[in-house]
Formats: sequence, C-alpha cells, structure tokens
Amino acid sequence: MRQKPTVLAREIVASSRLFRVEELQLRFSNGVERTYERLVGKGSGYGAVMIVALVDGENALLIEEYCGGTDSYELSLPKGLIEPGEDVLEAANRELKEEAGFGARRLELLTELSLSPGYMSQKIQVVLARDLYPEHLPGDEPEPMRIEQVSLRELSSLIQHPQFSEGRALAALYLARDLLTQRGEFTP
Repeated sequence: MRQKPTVLAREIVASSRLFRVEELQLRFSNGVERTYERLVGKGSGYGAVMIVALVDGENALLIEEYCGGTDSYELSLPKGLIEPGEDVLEAANRELKEEAGFGARRLELLTELSLSPGYMSQKIQVVLARDLYPEHLPGDEPEPMRIEQVSLRELSSLIQHPQFSEGRALAALYLARDLLTQRGEFTP
C-alpha cells in the first residue's frame, strides 16, 4: 500500500452556509509538494443517503427536482441528509416519504459511494427500498417533486434521457440491479 502524503498545512480558505473550502499543503513520499483544495463538510453533518426504491420487481422511482449546480430540472433518485439521531435506514425511509410519497417496509444498505474524491470529502449511503406503501411526510423541498419510474432493464437508455445526468444515481441503479440479479430476484 502506498504511503499517504504528509500534510504540511491545512487552512479553510472560503466558507459559505453549506460548504467550506480547505487548502491542503502536501508532501508526497518522493518529496514532491503540492497544494490541493477540497470541499469539506461544516462539521455537523451526519452523512447522506440515496434510495433505489423499487415499486415492483423491475421498476425504480425517480424524482424530478431543480438542481442549482446545473441550473436545470433533473431526474435522480430520492436522497438527502441523515439527521441527528437517525441511522442510515431511518433516514432513507424518511427521505423517501418526503420526496416520493412512499415508505418502505424493507430497507437494505447496499454500499457507500464517494461523490468526487479528488475534490470532496462527502460520501453517500446507497439504500435499496422495497415493499413500498403510500405515505407522505413534509420535507424541506421548495416545491412538489414529479415522480417517474425507470425499468432496471432500460438503464442504458436512461443515460440518453435529457434530464438524467447524475452518475452516482446511475451507479446505484446498476448496483441494485446486479445484486438482485445475483440473488436470482431479477432477470435482465
């Protein structure tokens, strides 16, 4: 295993309501020094969840929401922050109720994904939700979210959808499909 670089200095160089930019002065094992910048959490975060919610054995829910980063309405999976006192599965069920209007009787943690490890410290927990039932909780969304479905058989065509661009959502859908296929619960 490679030796991690030595941190010579670290400093918060910018901060907003949501983000902090940390500058790292690093020395690598070969003596080369570099400055890296990364987004770091505000220190009070408990993580985040993304939910692959299956309405049946083949179809997953997508939500449409406004995304400030792309300045457009995008399709993605329900997701959100884990609140204090919640575990991952409780947070996933709450976010699913807030964003999609469904709860799940069966929840399973699939994996953890990094968002952009070269620039961000944040990670997201991917949860598979099944045996859905209608239940809506009020959330922090500024407007109601439109709900769509995607077939796990049609993931390659989802990439062509003009409103779908989120790589971590696509990875989560493929992971869920592959796991279900390995278990014999889905036939592609």
